[in-house]
Amino acid sequence: MNEIAAFGPDFVWGVATSAYQIEGAVAEDGRSPSIWDTFSQVPGAIDGGDTGDIACDHYHRWPEDVALMRELGVTAYRFSIAWPRVVPTGDGAVNPAGLAFYDRLVDALLEAGIRPFATLYHWDLPQVLQDKGGWPERRTAEAFADYAAVVAGALGDRVTDWATLNEPLCSAWIGHLEGKMAPGLTDLTAAVRASYHLHLGHGLAAQAIRANAAATPSVGIVNNLSPCEAASDRPEDVAAAVRADGHTNRWWLDPIHGRGYPEDMVRLYGVDLPVRGNDLATIAAPLDWLGLNYYFRMVVADDPAGPLPHARPVEVADTRRTAMGWEVHPAGLEDLLLRLTREYGARRILVTENGSAYHDTADGTGVEDLDRTNYLEEHLAACASAVRRGAPLAGYFAWSLLDNFEWAYGYDKRFGLVHVDYGSQRRTVKSSGRRYAELIRAHLEAAA
Repeated sequence: MNEIAAFGPDFVWGVATSAYQIEGAVAEDGRSPSIWDTFSQVPGAIDGGDTGDIACDHYHRWPEDVALMRELGVTAYRFSIAWPRVVPTGDGAVNPAGLAFYDRLVDALLEAGIRPFATLYHWDLPQVLQDKGGWPERRTAEAFADYAAVVAGALGDRVTDWATLNEPLCSAWIGHLEGKMAPGLTDLTAAVRASYHLHLGHGLAAQAIRANAAATPSVGIVNNLSPCEAASDRPEDVAAAVRADGHTNRWWLDPIHGRGYPEDMVRLYGVDLPVRGNDLATIAAPLDWLGLNYYFRMVVADDPAGPLPHARPVEVADTRRTAMGWEVHPAGLEDLLLRLTREYGARRILVTENGSAYHDTADGTGVEDLDRTNYLEEHLAACASAVRRGAPLAGYFAWSLLDNFEWAYGYDKRFGLVHVDYGSQRRTVKSSGRRYAELIRAHLEAAA
């Protein structure tokens, strides 16, 4: 794959996971319940009635998982820290046992030559804070900053790469508007207020990291973005694509780049934003890097009677799809990288998640997942093309290291480069994982 020659010698090759999806041990060593522990117990909320109670048992098997990363040859690992493990009461006493887990993990990563990228929030809000109002309340953003200060103070002598939030769109829109993720609300006012306080929490946490980390930190935020295209050239569909873009992309990008909230979307939602004082400047805290999670594009048609943003997804005919039903469209990743560069002036971008679910089976000798291997190569080629066209792409993190608890989809959807037998917890590197290792090795050898 000659395309990888476009990447610079310092290009970051990583894999990504999140705490609730892999750790398990939800009631061990002082961890309190998160909103996902609660949501997982709601009948019908999770496919198969699954929960993250055990997941990949990473809390106990992390040395094996670090060894797997070393075997793959990745140079970085993006993981999330469980807020209810570190501050079980949400905004009170620190749990030393919870911090110690991440302390051991960071040391092991560095010993293995793997750079730790820590995400402070990947959706697992302590339930005690949800009981006090959750993200629709300002106090949650303030508590998040206090938690960020604790973690940065404990790990910031060794961890230099930090993400404040992962995919706040999912937390706000899917969790508070659509009800398909924790905390399972369907309340537009709560959703808009949550989106605002997530942004405020990001800005306050960025300040806290920079004030408390011993080593100079590099701070970013991770958004899941999708190109939004009109299903036809009808003016109504074109307008629907603009709304979809506002809902999916601009609402999450404009405020953190100092542009405030898109006026067309503020009008559409009809909810007053709870802005105080210098909030908008805090939200627009300078970014050292911008994280992009990409999975699919959106092709939409006008749907006046449908849910916000009144843009109905239209399935494109004759396209390949993953087990999630998502179109395989590598060009969308290139489009987004170029848009972030040209429209938002991004100076350093990381693809912090990109991957595909397929129905893998392990036959005792391995897992041959040609579709995922092709997906990986095609999206890396799109990254390389974007770099050649001027995108400041500095790294790529495959989602995911391990098959894991895939939120409302339970354990049926497998994204891993490594297969997990959930009964035995046996790990098996898939052919896509071996191919990723080959690409990494080839790039590092060429760059040496």
